[in-house]
Amino acid sequence: MLSRVAERVYWVARYIERAENSARLVNACTHQMLDLPKGLAPGWRQLVEIIGGGPGFEENYQTYNEHNTVSFLVADRFSPSSILASVSSARENMRTTRELLPTEAWLHCNELYLYVNTHSREGVPRRGRHAFLKEVIFRCQQLSGLLAGTMSHDVAYDLVCLGRNLERADMTSRIVDSAISILMPGRRTPDRYDSLLWVNVLKSSSGYQMYRQHMRGRVEGTGVVKFLLQDRYFPRAVAHTVAAAEVNLRNLPRNEAPLDRLLVLRDRIDRADIYEMNFVEMHEFIDRLQLTLNEIHSQIFHTWFHIQYPMRRGQTQTARS
Repeated sequence: MLSRVAERVYWVARYIERAENSARLVNACTHQMLDLPKGLAPGWRQLVEIIGGGPGFEENYQTYNEHNTVSFLVADRFSPSSILASVSSARENMRTTRELLPTEAWLHCNELYLYVNTHSREGVPRRGRHAFLKEVIFRCQQLSGLLAGTMSHDVAYDLVCLGRNLERADMTSRIVDSAISILMPGRRTPDRYDSLLWVNVLKSSSGYQMYRQHMRGRVEGTGVVKFLLQDRYFPRAVAHTVAAAEVNLRNLPRNEAPLDRLLVLRDRIDRADIYEMNFVEMHEFIDRLQLTLNEIHSQIFHTWFHIQYPMRRGQTQTARS
């Protein structure tokens, strides 16, 4: 497989997962704004920073209010952080790799793009936001299911799964961090609102029912953080996605560099004693986790997508092979 084709297949999955999880994050933040008293809910600026879109936002918007933030994260076609941009990028990468991907998946991806392109502005005001985001999540899940159920589980599929798992690990950690930041010193919520906050976090990850089954206790912050970071059985938990990414990497050739970094991350997650951490330490732990995920992506890029071929005799550094 050509390196440029491998990279596009990898990014198809990352962009689909990014669109779904961005929808989950915006939905969770909206519910927190509605459920928590004014002054206790996270600010809209914080939501942009969680996504990592601060510089792009400030180039085009003057105020971090609800309308501007949701527009930026949902419907702004010039913002690489938006759902519309993620779906558009997934479609373009899938269009150029159609020979490797099932026809049904391409058709569904095209329908997803047409839906988001047509209705994204309806997802900006609160009145239509939940319905739009719910539909985006559902259609992204359908597309992921089509790829899993109709694509040969070969090298291309391992790249799809690898992209999806790394993106999911990153976004799950961001969703957890969005709640932790509310509980940091100086922003402490009254205890009576803690459970409400963490229930919203679980629901944004579709993990409320599984948490209740596995943790068998009331919903509380440390338990939710442990569940979403360390549970090996819940498919949106970071530990599960990292373990799945390890399987994908072991199926690929020349995997030593990215696999080495991923094993470091796996061991760090396994050894972490969440119950002994305060919320500041949890925030710092998630920061390190996200940095390691970025390092893994960088190793993947340099191993398979940006291959430096040895020069033939007579070639210069600027020659194209």
